[in-house]
Amino acid sequence: MKKKFHFIFFFFIIGKVLFSQVPQLNESSKVSLLTCATGDELYSAFGHTAFRVQDPALGIDVVYNYGTFDFNQPNFYLNFTKGKMIYSLSRRNFESFLYEYELEKRWVKEQILDLSLNQRNQLLAFFEENYLPENRDYLYDPLLNNCSSITGDILKNQFGDAIVFDGSYLEKRYTFRQLVRQFMDVNTWSMFGIDLAFGSPVDRQATVQEHMFLPYYTMEQLRHTTLNGKPLVKRERTILDYSEHIQNIFFPLSPLFWFILLMAFTGIITYFDHKHKARSRWLDFSLLFVTGLAGTFLFLLWVAADHTSTPYNYNILWAFPLNMIVSFAVVFQDRVPQWVPKYLWSALGLIAIMLLLWIIKVQIFSPVLIPLLLTLAIRYVYIIKYSKL
Repeated sequence: MKKKFHFIFFFFIIGKVLFSQVPQLNESSKVSLLTCATGDELYSAFGHTAFRVQDPALGIDVVYNYGTFDFNQPNFYLNFTKGKMIYSLSRRNFESFLYEYELEKRWVKEQILDLSLNQRNQLLAFFEENYLPENRDYLYDPLLNNCSSITGDILKNQFGDAIVFDGSYLEKRYTFRQLVRQFMDVNTWSMFGIDLAFGSPVDRQATVQEHMFLPYYTMEQLRHTTLNGKPLVKRERTILDYSEHIQNIFFPLSPLFWFILLMAFTGIITYFDHKHKARSRWLDFSLLFVTGLAGTFLFLLWVAADHTSTPYNYNILWAFPLNMIVSFAVVFQDRVPQWVPKYLWSALGLIAIMLLLWIIKVQIFSPVLIPLLLTLAIRYVYIIKYSKL
């Protein structure tokens, strides 16, 4: 145990000495960008980006990683929901950084930047300044300020107008939602949740630099970036060569399957209700309560959270918050209160407005919603007709 302590203490002292004052890199040094493949978990579904600094003469080979977060932070999930998620810059030995991707069998590619010695030292000084305890934390934004988008910000911050991002390689400029959907299948619960939470701001076209919030686009953008009129990337190499992770969707576990099942179930129940001149009150309660609860959550994301991507979310036109209150008005007695049919006509009108906003592309909604919207329409119309019996 004592030997182990001495071993750890030795490397701690070496690290303190090496980086207590920013070392001056030698001519043999390199600064590069690492791009890592997508993974199976949601937080790794879009890949990863980090900077690497090497200097064989000084024994330096470290990775500066702006994608570090801690699940054990106080109120982690609450802060994530409120849009107050804190990420940090970490500094790790390259071999330990690479080990994680070796375990997960995710490819890693490196782009060595064509920088002068002064520029390499400038970047190292910037990273070390950023790594100070008082500077390393930053407010994370999944679309505008993440481990990948920060690459473009750093290059612009350090080299100004000498850096030019040429966007001619893009077939078209995509919206943020389109870019996210390139990496996630629409018919997954993860993408459905993202589509549900995202508001209309994500349906605007991203600028050339804003495409860089995705690591794959950052890698491609650097191939089409110049510094003082010369290509920024000197050369590329593959460090770990693995196949791309493929999402395999089991349809019976997908949201579309369950929403179609719900629509069929509601249709059958409604048919028997009509035949027996009855009303399945608990079905009506469940549909109204759940959609109202979802709408309340989306409304809070709109007005009470700091996310840039969740305001002006017109999903609340079908997941209307007042549905939660109305659900209690239709569950305890078979007779429908007189005001409920008028409310449900209004709810159907809101769904129609939502569809219009979809058609004119004010906001793009998940196509998985279609059977769910039909489910609500079937039941709303039936309740309206039943109230006249």
